[in-house]
Amino acid sequence: MLPTTELALLRRLAGEQADSRAPSLIAAVVRGDEVLWTGARGRVDGERPTPDTQYRIGSITKTFVAVLVMRLRDEGRLDLNDPLDKHLPGTNLGHLTIAQLLAHTGGLTSESPGAWWERAEGGDWAALQNSLTDGVLRHRAGARFHYSNVGYGVLGELVARLRGMSWFEALRAEVLLPLGLTRTTPQPQAPHALGWAVHPYADVLLNEPTPDSGAMAPAGQLWSTVNDLARWTRLLAGDTGEVLHPDTVAEMREPAHVDDADAWTSGYGLGLQAFRDSGRRLSGHGGSMPGFLASVVADPRTTTGALALTNSTSGVPVMVLAFDLLKLVDEYEPALPAEWLPMDGADPDLLALTGPWFWGPVPYALHLLPDGWLNLRPTSGAGRASRFRPEADGTWTGLDGYYAGETLRVSRNPDGTPNHLDLATFIFARSPYDPAAPIPGGVDDQGWRGGR
Repeated sequence: MLPTTELALLRRLAGEQADSRAPSLIAAVVRGDEVLWTGARGRVDGERPTPDTQYRIGSITKTFVAVLVMRLRDEGRLDLNDPLDKHLPGTNLGHLTIAQLLAHTGGLTSESPGAWWERAEGGDWAALQNSLTDGVLRHRAGARFHYSNVGYGVLGELVARLRGMSWFEALRAEVLLPLGLTRTTPQPQAPHALGWAVHPYADVLLNEPTPDSGAMAPAGQLWSTVNDLARWTRLLAGDTGEVLHPDTVAEMREPAHVDDADAWTSGYGLGLQAFRDSGRRLSGHGGSMPGFLASVVADPRTTTGALALTNSTSGVPVMVLAFDLLKLVDEYEPALPAEWLPMDGADPDLLALTGPWFWGPVPYALHLLPDGWLNLRPTSGAGRASRFRPEADGTWTGLDGYYAGETLRVSRNPDGTPNHLDLATFIFARSPYDPAAPIPGGVDDQGWRGGR
């Protein structure tokens, strides 16, 4: 990056490390498939931390578990609307759906009963299951967002049951090795940082414990590095490396619930936090365990992401730092739009679908996208717009916006020319209220006329 950009980023990092009294702090910025910048302050074992130094990443672990669950969904092994009992019977929360557990909307208690799980040695699944008795449900399922670490302990066991191996063995085989994340592990491996609590009124440190969380490990056990998390940030932005389809990651990013409904700035999707910051839609996750704080955040629109890791229990706003690093990069070196290139070719039948279509009197335009996809949007720029993916039966399925999941069908004249579009009972004709199209309710036989 330009020296001025690197200086601005380092200044922000250095100021945060000094002001927050972080024993060590390391951060990075990525864009596309490149790590644009890394910076570090403080010491680990007397040396500056490097992009290969491990830190505990806390709840960023949940994003890895969510990817495993979505892989099972994409394989047809489960449906997100399935009740937990269908795949993991015998709990007191079997009526909750897998989607509700992923999105923290099941009303499940936030922490596992007993000793504070983040600082206590964890038991096995049987112990966790037996502890989830009366009172484990705090809210009506689906009523609100209520963050639940327990829910991800349950999802980890769900993965283990369906894969026939531990959740981490599945993660290593299906995700970590294919992406080259060789330094993401359930236990620390040198070089790694020690976790510290910083005294509130003196510049002294207290070492924090890092026990094995047992059945609660899927909620926050993993350790990782800047190098590995840079690749993970790319996945969150859409560069999935065939671990997931990019559409599945986009689905995970969509908020299922928001924290502040009036003008939301933060919410939660399927295992991913969603943010709105300075006009950008961002996705990622924060992490916190005794002695450690972590953040990853990505802007899918520009493929720019940022991450930060520190070995301090509290007081270091790593998510705010990641947001600020993104802002600095956007200000100093904004991402250029992708270069426009023409298609290799287009099916004449698809080209014939393009152009103006009218829902009643409202003009829309249908655009042809690569691979036979379609984009239908109002010509005014405001209103219901969606992209559509072609299906084997000659229909298209909506991917986003109002028509997500709905079916688009093309009705043709005897000569094969398109007559109208049928989209979830909405009829789009080539002219406003075209009497040749099956407009619901019919068209006044007097046609368009002046006066009242």
